[in-house]
Amino acid sequence: MNRPTKEQLSKKEFESLSEFRFQIRRFERFSENIIAEFDITPLQYLLMLHIKGYPDREYASVGELAERLQSSPHGVVALISRCEALGLVQRKKSAMDRRQVNVHLLKKGEAILTKLAALHRTELRSLQNIFPVSSINS
Repeated sequence: MNRPTKEQLSKKEFESLSEFRFQIRRFERFSENIIAEFDITPLQYLLMLHIKGYPDREYASVGELAERLQSSPHGVVALISRCEALGLVQRKKSAMDRRQVNVHLLKKGEAILTKLAALHRTELRSLQNIFPVSSINS
């Protein structure tokens, strides 16, 4: 793979990359702090977000969640178990393929997710001056 060397990047490009990474980290820090107020972990929040945000349906399979979380299915199963113990999600066998397990949000998980997502949306909107993104205006 032919990767660009530092000589190929201008000072302005380094500044842009630095600012981008700073804003990502700033958002992550905000997220970590606000999520902790709800007595869940950032990964538990992300799991619920990916269930609710899975395209065209209100559940996701373990494999789909592993892909979205960029984690191993084994690790995601453990995360799902912790979320189940907290009453946030529930596993159900797929009606179409009994070997597949789908994960659904429970009312408690939905309530926490809704509050946290609204707070995250507000924070994302504050970043629009730096990185305009039309999808966060909704």
